[in-house]
Amino acid sequence: MIHSRIKRTGIYLLVAILGFVLGVVALYIHKVRSGPSLEIWHTAKLTAEFTARDVDEIGSFDDYLELEEELFAQLDEKVYAHVDTGTDHELVRYSSDSASDPRRWNRNWNRSFELQAHQPLGGVLLLHGMSDSPYSLRALGEELNQHGYWVVGLRLPGHGTAPSGFKTAKWEDMAAAVRLGMSHLESKVGPDATHIIGYSNGAPLALDFTLEAMKGSASPIPQSLVLISPAIGVTRTAALAKWQGRMAVLPGLEKLAWTGIQPEYDPFKYNSFTTNAGDQVFRLTRRVARAVEERAAGGLIEDFPPTLAFLSAVDATVSVDAVVDNLLEHLAPGLHELVLYDLNRRRIAKSVLVSDPGPLTARLMADDGLPFALTLITNNDDESTEVVTRSKALMSSEISTAAMEASWPTGVISLSHVALPFPPDDPLYGRGPAPSEDTIFLGHLDVRGERNLLRFPADWLMRLRHNPFYDYQETRVLEWLSGPLLPSQESRLD
Repeated sequence: MIHSRIKRTGIYLLVAILGFVLGVVALYIHKVRSGPSLEIWHTAKLTAEFTARDVDEIGSFDDYLELEEELFAQLDEKVYAHVDTGTDHELVRYSSDSASDPRRWNRNWNRSFELQAHQPLGGVLLLHGMSDSPYSLRALGEELNQHGYWVVGLRLPGHGTAPSGFKTAKWEDMAAAVRLGMSHLESKVGPDATHIIGYSNGAPLALDFTLEAMKGSASPIPQSLVLISPAIGVTRTAALAKWQGRMAVLPGLEKLAWTGIQPEYDPFKYNSFTTNAGDQVFRLTRRVARAVEERAAGGLIEDFPPTLAFLSAVDATVSVDAVVDNLLEHLAPGLHELVLYDLNRRRIAKSVLVSDPGPLTARLMADDGLPFALTLITNNDDESTEVVTRSKALMSSEISTAAMEASWPTGVISLSHVALPFPPDDPLYGRGPAPSEDTIFLGHLDVRGERNLLRFPADWLMRLRHNPFYDYQETRVLEWLSGPLLPSQESRLD
């Protein structure tokens, strides 16, 4: 009798839980279906995009550029040609000659670019993040070229065209394109003078290539790496993205292929995001983490190229801890460094913060066993906006402090994931004023009004989109690329 009651109670509980889950799913589906409509840039199929299956036919970077030319012609035909023009569409990226039309710029930075150099000091491959374009590392690439580097800004597959490309692009396609880019640089500067700079999702792509090259499965081994806001780890919820995406094949549920459907007004970055894109980031970061663990199974990884990472201590996109736990702590002591941008700690009210990265930075600064150097960019003291660097060498807890001759701008309390690669004078994301009335400006916008009036969320306006300390970062990158080699790298030059 008692056993029967327990069994029935268990069944009722299971039915209740199942009903609750189905109810939540139904409400979510209703919310998605009643949201913004899909536009032509969400649905257009561009068949000229490069994939990993094309490597037999597209065997060089020049071939890649030829295919890219065909891809952008297809974009004009299948998207731009079907979007209305005029004042009502002035902030629509795909409306021809609008303020958001990237084709109005002196160069369409959505496309791969190459900056050549006479007698180059080396070659640098620039890898942008997920949903970004080569524009995100444009400023750094131009400065590197001015200093004598041959620079390739690679447009990764699925990017720079229409968000619909995100529904099918795979990380393997991006990795195959990286191999073409590195092979091209090797042909221009030789095998021992190449570097990779990876921003956000470009960082795990750089690491994946490097680990494969160290195994002999790719070439050349980069001389050094620079990682900016690196996506070394993402939240576990990203693993659920693929399940939502699979439901999108059902009639009437097409919107489930998207985690966000937003207006497209940014000329060089998608605002809309797909479940597939989230799944690809998860797959890639998991692959890199596993590869690092496997290589470190017998001890810390020797002979890894000197790696310099820049990271904001507060980052809503990637895991800050993962950069240390999944990468840097697995590398043998050598020429590796983490540069961490702290909060603006001048009289900051901790009670209004969701979380404070102070414990993490304090732990790292006190740890005398870190196999990498650490630099913290922070306030001189709690009463000052003046910024200093607090640095310590690897395997040490001794801290040296140096003035930066820089201060936190008024109203800025932290950097953000998207801020690091852009200088304050960036013509799209900078602090302003806007350089021209003919093109859109998305930097320091001071907009006031009622909530729920604008189609983009209020937190978008709050997010910092340029780096007030960019000059320091740029100088460090230039020094890093021209710095000393590891003994193993010197042997490759003999």
